[in-house]
Amino acid sequence: MEQILKGKTAIVTGASKGIGLATARLFAAQGANVVLTARGQADLDAAVAEITAEGGKALGVLADSADPKAPKAVFERAVAAYGQVDILVNNAGYGDMSSIEETSDAHFDEVVQVNFAGVFRFCREAVRHFIPRGEGAIVNVTSVNGSLPVCGVAYTSTKGAVNTMTKNIAIRFSGTGIRCNAVAPGETDTPMARAWAAGALPGGDKMLKYARAYTNTEVPGTQPEDQANAILFLASDMARAITGRVLTVDNGAYMSA
Repeated sequence: MEQILKGKTAIVTGASKGIGLATARLFAAQGANVVLTARGQADLDAAVAEITAEGGKALGVLADSADPKAPKAVFERAVAAYGQVDILVNNAGYGDMSSIEETSDAHFDEVVQVNFAGVFRFCREAVRHFIPRGEGAIVNVTSVNGSLPVCGVAYTSTKGAVNTMTKNIAIRFSGTGIRCNAVAPGETDTPMARAWAAGALPGGDKMLKYARAYTNTEVPGTQPEDQANAILFLASDMARAITGRVLTVDNGAYMSA
């Protein structure tokens, strides 16, 4: 079977673990040159080594999505290595489950910088690269909590904001060959989700209580690879007529979202 991303170059943020790593591995297996970003050098190096050991092409770039200078620097590294960028996956995300009365200004601002402002800046850099060629795909990783906000106020607010921004970008470039979509994961077996469940992050106990009140708890959660498959579809030419959509991937747990 032909590799559906053969010859493409993709940037995946937050790619050292979880959904980001699963996406980077899948993209590489499908023939893409993958540029991974992460904030931790050791985890980033391990992710790149894993992909190259599997026969993929990968480049790691240490970057914090909250840094306003990061998008330009990452795109410059990608272009220098592979000539151009065809796909952006905004996966980097952060947040705990603190409710509004527990959330400080500093914490709210920190979550906004990673989950919303950082995504905005990476999207802006991407479309500036895509416009001259008239093609390119963006996939933003949000959350079911962007439309059914039962968890932390900062986390859910930023995920909802990215859903709206995704649609705004899609409208702006509709019919041009530049597409922007989002994948909204439900419960997924990632290091961050396991930390919440174990009570290692503030508000994790409340998150589970609220989530179970609004979901079908008999439905199993998803794996990072399930999310990666959806991201691959939206990033590829198989979805060339799809833009401005938020695709929920949750095994049907959040049917009302």
